[in-house]
Amino acid sequence: MNVAAILDEKGRDVFSLTANATLGDAAALLDQKRIGALVVVDSAGAIAGVLSERDIVRQLARQGAGALSEAIAGCMTHEVITASPRDTIEDVMAAMTDRRIRHLPVLEEGRLAGIVSIGDVVKRKIEQTEADAEAMKAYIASA
Repeated sequence: MNVAAILDEKGRDVFSLTANATLGDAAALLDQKRIGALVVVDSAGAIAGVLSERDIVRQLARQGAGALSEAIAGCMTHEVITASPRDTIEDVMAAMTDRRIRHLPVLEEGRLAGIVSIGDVVKRKIEQTEADAEAMKAYIASA
């Protein structure tokens, strides 16, 4: 299974804000959409960064509630790791584990095509493993 199959199943909606939006705006959107990360875009819609709920918590711990009025640009991840729709689940799991990240924007021909979380990837990997086990059982039973 690859990233395209995950996006086909879960959808390709990506929620984003610009870097000048506040952490309070971001927290409200994360809560409203029940998601763990936002893609930060520039005025042309290109990826400028990623902001996760962990980034917000880190700023709150450092600066208190006043951090909510600060711009996203100050605490977002600027060096964004992305995935391709053709990447396998194993490739994405390895990238997420190696980099210790939980969300990967997906780029298709340079354009934002979706986002996958570690939860999306693990769920599909479990489904794939269970299907493989059932196929093996059926093969053994037919022998």
